[in-house]
Amino acid sequence: MYKNNTVRIGALPFKIDHTEPLAVDHLSERVVGLVHENGRDRDVVIVCIGTDRSTGDALGPLIGSKLSARITRERVSVYGTLDAPVHAVNLKDTITEIQTKHVNPFVIAVDACLGQLSSVGLITLANGPLKPGAGVNKVLPEVGNIHLTGIVNVGGFMEYFVLQNTRLSVVMKMADCIADAMDRAVANLELLPAKSEPAGMNRSLAERIAALRSNLFPTSPSN
Repeated sequence: MYKNNTVRIGALPFKIDHTEPLAVDHLSERVVGLVHENGRDRDVVIVCIGTDRSTGDALGPLIGSKLSARITRERVSVYGTLDAPVHAVNLKDTITEIQTKHVNPFVIAVDACLGQLSSVGLITLANGPLKPGAGVNKVLPEVGNIHLTGIVNVGGFMEYFVLQNTRLSVVMKMADCIADAMDRAVANLELLPAKSEPAGMNRSLAERIAALRSNLFPTSPSN
C-alpha cells in the first residue's frame, strides 16, 4: 500500500503511508521541528490513547509500550501503554495528572482513527489538539498541542465492530513506524541548535529541518 507523498517540508497536516520506505525519517524530522519550534524549553509529554480490548484501538497503547521501553531521556514522559492504557474512562483524570506533574508541557497526542478505504494505512501529523472518540461519536476532552493519528480501518458504519475486527498485522506495522519515528525524534532533539539565534540568523522551520536532515544523513563524498 504505497501512496505518493507530495507535502513539502514543514507543511501541516502532513500525511504519509506507513509502508513508505522513508516514513520514519519524514515523521521524525517534522516532530523534531515542531517540538523545537513550540516546546524547546518545555517538558514533552506523549499521550497514547486507546485500549487493548479492541484490535484497531490498540494502536495507541502499543506505541506507548514501545516508547516506554525505549525513552529514558529526562523531561520526556509517556502516558498510555498496554499495561496502563489511557482511554475514555480515565482520559480526563490523565489530563489532570499531566497538568499537575508538568508545568506548561508540550503534549503530543497519539491515537487510532477510521477513514476512507483509500486512506487506510496513512499516518497524519497535525497541529492542535486531538479529539479522541470523534470517530465513534463520543464526546471526550481534547488533548495535545500536536497530534498523530493512524488510519487503521474504514469508517462510516458500525465503528466499534470495525475497530474490533481490524487486522492486527496492520496495527502492529503502523505502531512500529510511529514508535520508531517518535523515538528517533526524541533522540535527535539535542542535535538541534538553541532556539534563540543571533540576529540575522533566523531561519524558517523548513530550513532548520533541512539542516537537521543534512546532519543526520550526510551525503557520502563522491569518488
